[in-house]
Amino acid sequence: MTIKEAILKTLEDLEKGGTARIVYQHILEHKYYIFSKGKTPDQTVSALLGEFIKNGDARVRRVKNDENVYWYYLTRNENKITFVTSQQTESNKSPKSTYMERDLHPLLVTYLKNENIYATTIFHEQSNNSEEHQKWVHPDIIGTKFIEFDNKACQSFFQATNRMNSVELYSYELKREIKSDYDLKRFFFQAVSNSSWANYGFLVAFEINDSLIEELERLNHSFGIGVIKLKANPYESQILFPAKRKTLDFKTIEKLCNMNNSFRNFIEQIEKVITAGTKYIEDVKRGLEDLCDKCFKNDSDIASYCKMKNIPTNI
Repeated sequence: MTIKEAILKTLEDLEKGGTARIVYQHILEHKYYIFSKGKTPDQTVSALLGEFIKNGDARVRRVKNDENVYWYYLTRNENKITFVTSQQTESNKSPKSTYMERDLHPLLVTYLKNENIYATTIFHEQSNNSEEHQKWVHPDIIGTKFIEFDNKACQSFFQATNRMNSVELYSYELKREIKSDYDLKRFFFQAVSNSSWANYGFLVAFEINDSLIEELERLNHSFGIGVIKLKANPYESQILFPAKRKTLDFKTIEKLCNMNNSFRNFIEQIEKVITAGTKYIEDVKRGLEDLCDKCFKNDSDIASYCKMKNIPTNI
């Protein structure tokens, strides 16, 4: 087992968690990992625990104990951490209660842009029928990706012979957190409903209870909806389970076009890209990009935005 695996195994043993020193001693006592001589293994363990937090690994969390020392524990054991003062607990919870679901949209769109997917938010309240139940019709975010080749002759030939297959459409249902099995079922089947029209449908969440991963995997296998774990640094986001490709449902696309102007405009611009000649395609793509949500340009902008919106960066 690796050092990181030894750390996770130790935190599993120590249900109430421990300091870096306690974790190190436990690894030694149980011989989970044999450290090389001449090194500073206690410092290595401390540094790797810090990396779990820095990299936003959802399995590990930390708080400061009454002696102002970091106390590490598995996320699923959070309810067993009893020594934390009420002030610390309130401090840890406050960011979760302040950021809104739509505050996460720029992070997801930035991640998608890095994957060469053009994406935009669809506001269900702006539709012709904006009742609450329409949330089960509209996706939160829609996206498109074009199949492209470096060779211009090949690209032109591909578009001429495979116009329908030269573009992929994506649907994303975005949630702040999935805490319980009830949340999971409700959100997952909302994603199923809202993505029936697209080639690929995804459920995206910023916080996911580790105990639900197995059920997410089962539902993904049964219904083909992919799952993305969104991170405060969007470039660290992960596809936990890929989506299965479906054929486009043009009846539902037509319904959404009739209901929502933003959806219709996005579809119209995609069609212009598909049918544009080689000479004009870059100009048409810029028109599509103008319809998309704005992305972050650098890490500093991302960090400033998360701080402003109280989006936690250590989960």
